[in-house]
Amino acid sequence: MAADDRRFAVLRAIVADYVSTQEPVGSKSLVDRHNLAVSSATIRNDMAVLEQEGYIVQPHTSAGRIPTDKGYRLFVDRLSQVKPLSVGERRAIEQFLSEGVDLEDVLRRSVRLLAQLTRQVAVVQYPLLSRSTVRHIEVLAIGARRLLLVVITDAGRVEQRLVETATDVDDDAVGRLRALLGSMIAGRSSSDAAIALASVADEAAPDDRDLTRSVAAVLRDALIDHPEERLMLSGTGNITGAWADQPATLRGVLDALDEQVTLLKLLAALDEPDVLRVSIGEENADANLASSALVSAGYGSGEVLMGGLAVVGPTRMDYPGTMATVRAVAKYVGEIVGGR
Repeated sequence: MAADDRRFAVLRAIVADYVSTQEPVGSKSLVDRHNLAVSSATIRNDMAVLEQEGYIVQPHTSAGRIPTDKGYRLFVDRLSQVKPLSVGERRAIEQFLSEGVDLEDVLRRSVRLLAQLTRQVAVVQYPLLSRSTVRHIEVLAIGARRLLLVVITDAGRVEQRLVETATDVDDDAVGRLRALLGSMIAGRSSSDAAIALASVADEAAPDDRDLTRSVAAVLRDALIDHPEERLMLSGTGNITGAWADQPATLRGVLDALDEQVTLLKLLAALDEPDVLRVSIGEENADANLASSALVSAGYGSGEVLMGGLAVVGPTRMDYPGTMATVRAVAKYVGEIVGGR
């Protein structure tokens, strides 16, 4: 075995042991637990080289070492193939998600399942309106001067808005408005529909133009993504256990999850379904997540990206298992949402 391959095998063993025990790893434990087929002296020399190159570090005066962010990055990058979940695991995930009664339920199930399987914090993004098509528009009178607008996209996302009108609106006016809006925006992408709404009042009967103009303004807002409303989280109760050996970082992690800015940037960087991304430590560009790792993947139909999901945990996480789980859940969410 070449020296570089042997040192990577040592690094891989250190990562595995540290994730499992949360304790610094010494050369003796590597000899005892792993069949590395070399002497203790060779392992100590390899550890010295790995430390010199910045892949492992000695946290205190003990003989043990722990991986650095650079070490985790090399470990993740050298995973030639993410081990797939078993047939039983995949079938259980598919069945659980397929039982969702609507989009909201599917997403809630997916984020809860991710948190349970990885024992970390999970986040899922609602399907992006900018990449959706308007399937149906409904206008309902719920009072003499109040209308309920309902927009349903091809991904099953439902947007509802209330409109207060300046004058009473009769059933005939509601019917004309529903027909006009349906003809103007149904079947269009959300962005094209928003553009079409700018001139929809010009197509209305003169007596309906003020009403149509007011409704169109509310609908345009409903067709624009609002980032602060797009995320669903689960597993925040796992934080204390996941970062138990790093209590000083807990407040920062909670702040980052609450503000969601970094999570939104992470998911915004996804550009196609089923591709895994792993962001480790300082790669997150957020001091609050400097001790965290994020594993994310997009979900969608075919090559169309609809949204993303991610798992947030300490840098000391089970990367192969987490990556396999994130990829599998993203795949099934995309199939279910894309088929609705």
